[in-house]
Amino acid sequence: QVQLVNSGGGLVQAGGSLRLSCAASGNILRIDSMGWYRLTPGKPREVVAIITSSGTTDYADSVQGRFTISRDNAKNTVFLQMNSLKPEDTAVYYCNAHSVVTSTLKYLDVWAQGTLVTVSS
Repeated sequence: QVQLVNSGGGLVQAGGSLRLSCAASGNILRIDSMGWYRLTPGKPREVVAIITSSGTTDYADSVQGRFTISRDNAKNTVFLQMNSLKPEDTAVYYCNAHSVVTSTLKYLDVWAQGTLVTVSS
């Protein structure tokens, strides 16, 4: 079994910063890519940022220049540094691991439980 646990959410004033983290556990050999997604009521799930095992990154236009995604492959952990936060960034943020290879199985997608980020104006 593979599990993802994310943390770091909370309440922050507009213009502030917050750092999210997400750690994968299990007998993991490789995770091809990891990413952050967010969900706001009434809207479909949005891709925030993704990062491959080689370090290639991609960001949503709305967070480009403000958010930075990084990962520690040895610890199977992904981070999201969020700066210059805006009220529109308020959402539940979910960590995702795509193509997770263990000693016995390969998982297409594994999702964390989500953490709430609230940005006040």
